Amino acid sequence: MDTFQDLKNILDEQGRVTVWPARRDRQRRVLEYFASRFAYDTDYTEQQVNEILNQYHIFGDWALLRRELFSLRMLDREPDGTRYWRIRPAAEREGNTADG
Repeated sequence: MDTFQDLKNILDEQGRVTVWPARRDRQRRVLEYFASRFAYDTDYTEQQVNEILNQYHIFGDWALLRRELFSLRMLDREPDGTRYWRIRPAAEREGNTADG
């Protein structure tokens, strides 16, 4: 399991992201961190998604995070935004897990 040690310089002592990185590759890594806070096979309301995101960052832009998680296909949602869920990585969906 990924421990996100590479993000320790932007996490506070409570594990909250303190800044939104400028580099796109670092942004993606931060989004993977946020996505890991959502369980697979679980539905969330928009409010629940916002609450979870707010627990894990202090730079105050949950809407940006929610949009980016959706744009990068880490979370999916109903067209009207009433339900969100975590998307499994493509390799896992295809049954090609590296877990052995």
